[in-house]
Amino acid sequence: MGSDSATISTPHDAPASADAGPRAGGVSGFWARYKRWVVPAFALLVLAMLLSHAHKIDWAGAWEALKQYKLSLLAGVLGLALASHALYGCFDLLGRHHTRHKLGRVRTWAIAVASYAFNLNLGSLVGGVALRARLYAKAGLDEATVAQVVGVSLATNWLGYGLLAGTLFASGMIAPPEQAHMTATTFRWMGVGMVALAGAYVAWCFASKGRTWQFRGRKVRLPSGPLALIQVTISACNWALMGGAMYLLLGGQVSYGMTLGVLMAAAVVGVVTPIPAGLGVLEAVYLALLSGTVPQGKLMGAVLAYRALYYLLPLATGIVIYLALERYAVTHPAQEGQAA
Repeated sequence: MGSDSATISTPHDAPASADAGPRAGGVSGFWARYKRWVVPAFALLVLAMLLSHAHKIDWAGAWEALKQYKLSLLAGVLGLALASHALYGCFDLLGRHHTRHKLGRVRTWAIAVASYAFNLNLGSLVGGVALRARLYAKAGLDEATVAQVVGVSLATNWLGYGLLAGTLFASGMIAPPEQAHMTATTFRWMGVGMVALAGAYVAWCFASKGRTWQFRGRKVRLPSGPLALIQVTISACNWALMGGAMYLLLGGQVSYGMTLGVLMAAAVVGVVTPIPAGLGVLEAVYLALLSGTVPQGKLMGAVLAYRALYYLLPLATGIVIYLALERYAVTHPAQEGQAA
C-alpha cells in the first residue's frame, strides 16, 4: 500500500543548522533549562500527597477485600489484562505496515508486547524507548524506521485515549473533580476538543494522500486514512479493556464510565510523573476521586489487585518474551536491508 509507506531522511540529509536559530532561546530553550527540576518536583509533590494520606488508608480493609476476591473473577480480570497487552502489540504491526519494513509480524508483535510490559513497570525510557530500540536494532532496523514505528505506536495509543476520554467528558457522564476547579461546561468543552483532535487527525490522514512534509530536516508521511481509522479503533478497544478490568475489581460499585475516566486520569498523571510503574500515582488518583463513593478498603484492594494483574504478572511474560527475542537475535543475525 503505497499510501501507507513513510520515509524519513537520514540525519546526514538535515542541514547543520536545522535546530539552530531564534527558537533555541524560546520555549524549547526554557523547557530544556528547567525540566530537570520541574518534573522531579512534580513527582515529589505526588508522592508527598500520597504519603500524607498513607496513615489514613484502611490497609486492613484492603487486605480483607483482596482475600474476598473469587479466583474466577481474578482469572477473568487477568484475561482482560492479557488481551489488552496482546492488543497493544498490534500497535507496532500498524507501524510495520506504515513503514513497510520486512521484519516478521510475530517478531514485531513480540517486541511491542515485551516493551509494553517493561514500560509499565520500569518507565517509558526503559521499556518504551531503550528496550524497544535495542530489540529492533538487533533485528536489523535502522534508527529512522524505529523512530517511525514508535511514533505510530504513540499516536495510536493517545488517539484512542482522546476519543474515549473526550466522549466521556463531553457526555457529562463524568463530573470534573473538585480539585480541578473547573465548571461542568468547561469540562464538557474540553472533551469536545479532545474528540475533535482525534477526528482532525483522521481527516488529515485521508486528505494527505501520501504527501510528505519536512520536520527538522526529515521527511514525514502520515498514515493513510483507513490506517488512521484502525489506529483509533484498536486503541479505544485497548483502553476499554483496561477500564473493564478495573470495573470488575470494583464489583460494579462505580459505573463503567466513571471507572474508565478515573483510570484515564491516572494514566496522564503517571506519564508526566517520572516514577517507575507510576508507583503511588494510581493509588493516589483513585483515592482522590472515588474515596467518597467506594469504601476505602475495597477501593485500595481493587487498585492493588489491578496493579498485580495488569502490571506485575504480564511483566513475567514480558521477561520470558524478551529473553526469547535476545536468544533468537543471537541465533539469527540481522540481515542487511531489513527495512524497506
